[in-house]
Amino acid sequence: MRGIIFALFGGAFITLQGVVNARISQDIGTWQAATITQFTGFIAALVILMFVRDGKWQGFKQVNPLYLMGGAFAAIIIFSDVTAIQQIGVTLTISALLIAQLGLTFIIDIKGWFGVQKQKMRVPQFIGIGMMIAGVVILGF
Repeated sequence: MRGIIFALFGGAFITLQGVVNARISQDIGTWQAATITQFTGFIAALVILMFVRDGKWQGFKQVNPLYLMGGAFAAIIIFSDVTAIQQIGVTLTISALLIAQLGLTFIIDIKGWFGVQKQKMRVPQFIGIGMMIAGVVILGF
């Protein structure tokens, strides 16, 4: 149950972040909004880390260096999200974003990339994503 609650919070905050970034980018620019978002996110995570103190700093040495670049993806995410919101609106952007996430996670699960246990996708999963795609197409009209 906790996982679902955190997923709902994450989804809500992704949407809020996209809308706020789109507004900021109208005033100062998209890359500037991405910079501010990344910086404030870093500060917030650092402050929380100082209070929580979970994990081990030595663990950084064990992480594949390629995976440490994951935070850099956020710059592309923010730019893409802001640009899409400005061009097609919040609802369609988030809908398309969810489909892109599901599509890539299907591939990751099927292939077992990044050390994820391989999953076999069945017809109901493909029907579900097909229905979501149809819903986004309908939203676009």
